[in-house]
Amino acid sequence: MAKEDLFDGATGRKFYLDYPDDLDASEPVAFLLSLHGAGSFGAWQRLYFPAHDYATSHRMVIATPTAATGDPMRRWVPEADDDHLRNVVELVVGRFGPGRIGSFWLAGHSQGGLTANRLVTQDYFADRVDGYLSLSGGRLGPAEHAPGFGPPPLPGEPARPRPRFAPPQLPETDLSFIFTVGEREIVSLPETSPWAEKYGAGPRLRLPDVVDTEPGQVYDKLREGRSSPAWGLLPRPGTAVVYSYPGARQGRVTADVVRLDKGHTEGLEPHVTRTLVEMITGAPGGKLRAATGRAADH
Repeated sequence: MAKEDLFDGATGRKFYLDYPDDLDASEPVAFLLSLHGAGSFGAWQRLYFPAHDYATSHRMVIATPTAATGDPMRRWVPEADDDHLRNVVELVVGRFGPGRIGSFWLAGHSQGGLTANRLVTQDYFADRVDGYLSLSGGRLGPAEHAPGFGPPPLPGEPARPRPRFAPPQLPETDLSFIFTVGEREIVSLPETSPWAEKYGAGPRLRLPDVVDTEPGQVYDKLREGRSSPAWGLLPRPGTAVVYSYPGARQGRVTADVVRLDKGHTEGLEPHVTRTLVEMITGAPGGKLRAATGRAADH
C-alpha cells in the first residue's frame, strides 16, 4: 500500500492519499473521501476508520483531508472547506482518471458525517457520489442520542449543554447509505429505515455478528480518564451487530451497524472496518464516471 501527502495548490492545503502500490494502468478502483469530526484532523480520522489497511485487498483509493482551522475548534465549514473538498476530488480524478473510478463514496465521523450529508445536497457531489458511510455522524432516519451524550468538559472548561442534532436531511439524489454507531451513543436503533423504504427494500435482516479480538487504534486522548461510555472509553475488542435491508431497487445498499458497548470516539476495530469496506466496494457505482463524461461533452 502506498501513502502520499498531496498538495492542493488552489488552497495551499495538503491531504493524505492511500492507494494500492501495485495498480496497473487501467484497473478500476473505489474512491473514498474520508472526513474527520469537529475538533479532530486527518491523521486521527485515518486511524479512526483505517480503510487504508484494505486499500490493496479491496482496490481502493482513500483521500483524507483536514478541515481549515476554525474558532473555537477545527470543523468543516462551507465557506472555508467546500472548495478544497471539490479540489481533492478533482486531484484524485486527475491522478487516476475518471474511467478508472468505479464508485465514489463519502465517509464521515461525527460532524464529518453531517458534512457528508450536506455535501450530497450540492449538485457537484450529488452528481458524483454513489454512497456515504456515516460513522456516528447521523442516520437517515431517527436514532436518538443517549442522555448525556456529548464531550465531557476538560479541566477548567465549563460544562457544555447536551448537543442536539436535527435528523439529517434525506438527500434527493440516488445513494447507498451505511450507518454505524456505538451502542452507548444512542437510546436504541429503530427497526425501520426511511432510506431503505425509498428503494422498496424488504424488512431488515440481521447478518452474522462481526467479532473483533483486537482493539481500534485511536480514542479521545484529551479526555482519557474523564470520558463517559457514551462519548467513548479506551479502545478494546468488541462485537458489532449488522443489519441489512435487502432487495432495494438499483441494488442500493442500506445497512445499520451497531458496535456493542462502544461510544462515539473509540476507533473502529479491524474486522468491522473490513466489513464496512466490503459493503462499500460491493455497492453499485458509476456516477462519477458518468458526470465526468457529461462535463467533457459540454
